[in-house]
Amino acid sequence: MLDTSARLLALLGLLQSRPGWAGSELAERLQVTARTIRNDVERLRDLGYPIDGVRGPAGGYRLGPGAKLPPLLLDDPEAVAVAIGLRAVHGIAGVEESAASALTKLEQVLPHRLRRRVEAIAQTVGAGPVNTDSNVEDPEIAPETLARIVDAVRDTERLRLTYDGARLDVEPYRLITWQRRWYLVAREVATGDWRALRVDWAEISPMPQPRFTPRPMAVEDYTTFVVREIASAGWSVHARVTVLAPAEEVRARINDAVGVVEAVDESTCVLVTGADSIEILAVYVGMLGLDFRVESPPELVDHVRLLGRRYGAAGG
Repeated sequence: MLDTSARLLALLGLLQSRPGWAGSELAERLQVTARTIRNDVERLRDLGYPIDGVRGPAGGYRLGPGAKLPPLLLDDPEAVAVAIGLRAVHGIAGVEESAASALTKLEQVLPHRLRRRVEAIAQTVGAGPVNTDSNVEDPEIAPETLARIVDAVRDTERLRLTYDGARLDVEPYRLITWQRRWYLVAREVATGDWRALRVDWAEISPMPQPRFTPRPMAVEDYTTFVVREIASAGWSVHARVTVLAPAEEVRARINDAVGVVEAVDESTCVLVTGADSIEILAVYVGMLGLDFRVESPPELVDHVRLLGRRYGAAGG
């Protein structure tokens, strides 16, 4: 039979492994009496673990939410997975520091064999740069900003934003992450129009706002909507390019989020596209592999001409 300390840890591990346990099941697992289980549950409660109990033949125990976060028990694969995940955290301001602190605490208590495994993974596994397709740094989102949004979505509470210099009142429905950017899918209160708003461009008021009655899209439609909207309004720089090819051929060469293609005639179309810089935009357009003419903006016209001179000089 396990001593009291080991038994308490074993009991806590069982309670954390699934939503509910009958007292008889716990007693059988730990090879003790039902009375011992009741006493051990009281000891864990005294230590701050919120364990709910139901009396009667169908009664049992479950670990519920508490006022503070109690210590968690992880099995070996879970501990290794958490350690690896903490090393990979990026993209949200402040989270990297919290992840590093949590990783330090975890590694301090890992058994020697698991610490060696985590260290081996860190030493032998590498990752390339996260952002390899842009000369613009990825935006970081403060954790409290994401928390404010998800709380508003959960509570069906409006948000008041300052966005692109204007004040917006919106009904928030979904957060979508794509290409290392966060987008809020929301319905504008004043117009009823759906918007895909870049979170790093928004300043969100912390003041409480009125509740709203949800009128949601189908769940699978949110991501499709964001991808479509990014092409026309979700980039820092937008362009209009005439492509000397049928619209069907251009559509076959691009992702929906890259741009919107409008047919002009059987052999010409217009591509409305964007990127986070003029340089990236020029590269994207060139990768079409088709003849094109830049209509706007003037900065893209100038950069394409510059690239033409560079490529011409490179060819000798």
